[in-house]
Amino acid sequence: MKKNQFVFACAAIAALVTAGIFLLSLTIGRYPISWEAVMTDAIAARVFLTLRLPRTCMALIAGFALGIAGCVYQVVFQNPLASPDIIGVASGSCAGAAFAILSFGGGIFATAGFAFTGGLIAVAVALTLTALSRRRGMLTLILSGIVVNALSQSLLMLMKLTADPERELASIEFWTMGSFADITMRKFVSVLPVVFFGLIGLFLLCRQILLLGLNEEDALMLGVSVTSMRRIVLSLATLITAAVISVTGMISFIGLLAPHIARLLARTNHSITVTLSGFVGGCLLLLADILARSIASTEIPISILTSLLGGPFLFWLMCRGKEENHG
Repeated sequence: MKKNQFVFACAAIAALVTAGIFLLSLTIGRYPISWEAVMTDAIAARVFLTLRLPRTCMALIAGFALGIAGCVYQVVFQNPLASPDIIGVASGSCAGAAFAILSFGGGIFATAGFAFTGGLIAVAVALTLTALSRRRGMLTLILSGIVVNALSQSLLMLMKLTADPERELASIEFWTMGSFADITMRKFVSVLPVVFFGLIGLFLLCRQILLLGLNEEDALMLGVSVTSMRRIVLSLATLITAAVISVTGMISFIGLLAPHIARLLARTNHSITVTLSGFVGGCLLLLADILARSIASTEIPISILTSLLGGPFLFWLMCRGKEENHG
């Protein structure tokens, strides 16, 4: 099988697996729902339409968007550890969302807008710190991300200190742990156009994104305006990340895990690998959401589960890189 055919086959299989997990997720939870009950029982149909369907759709879209965004960050920064978590976009977006909760009562549009602004500021600060450093390799970007995360967490803790314990503090804690428990169809529909716009933009620029993964001189020779294209692509990736975080809270490691798993499956960097990253992200987050609402009597915050998966995977990547360097 040719390489392109193999990559397309991987993407097709991933899409089918994602669809299967999506359908399974619709029926699993503290209140199990069968397809027959949805058709015959009014209460089951109402629970399905008002709670289970928007929640499952949001988990799928969030995983897909974070997987795509993580792939874009890794290609553009030419860094396998770049992700919305590592370089501070997620924590910056959460700080922006917390500011909106304190200042504007947590309205959906204000929260999404400030989450996006916080994510953009985080990216700008990380890039500026990297540019100011004498060394501009992978380690410098990671250290810049650590600095941005520390600053964002400090601002977040300061806002928690000034928040109303009975109302605002609980809402801020929601963002830091992440959850799909409060997803409604209204929330899902409100962020869907933003995520859709960002994803369409990234797919249209997919060729340019892959060229940004080359050396800057090579990309310029192939007709890519590196500086402006990098800004556009990072803005779109940050937009979809912030839009997701604005309704789900912080979701850790999906943007790091999904692209790596996609490349391990496809064994190449290809335009379809970007899409495959989205499907892998969707699968991971759907499975995490199923576990979050099924394995305990109370719902587990989604980032606890994704971190339990992502931490060991990140350690494995570090060990793998060390073996390759010695090899």
